Amino acid sequence: MTSPSGISAAIPEPLPTDSLVNLNDLAAGSTIEVETKSRRYHIECLGGSSVRISGHPDYCPTPVAAHVQGSISREAGLELGLIQCGSRLLIFLGGNQPVTTSRVLSIRVQPPSDQPKSAISIH
Repeated sequence: MTSPSGISAAIPEPLPTDSLVNLNDLAAGSTIEVETKSRRYHIECLGGSSVRISGHPDYCPTPVAAHVQGSISREAGLELGLIQCGSRLLIFLGGNQPVTTSRVLSIRVQPPSDQPKSAISIH
């Protein structure tokens, strides 16, 4: 985008990833779009594993406080703090209601609008 003075304005763009995201590497305010086999979740990072999540019509149709435990796969078991394609995501809604998603198909990360995208580390 170009401003009236002709200077290009840096607008953060979503960062697609086809592997995994470590929640501890993301700044508070980052958002993650997770597409699973059956749903699309919108996750706002609050810091570490604390998030607000929406996307399930019964459990979180509107954003609710939650903690992401991590990804579950047959090969690796539970991988704490990670969201990984090909695995299921284990989330605790309201601190104690476990929800396991269907298999994650894609992940898109959007850094906070005040942080340059080069400052985000995705593995």
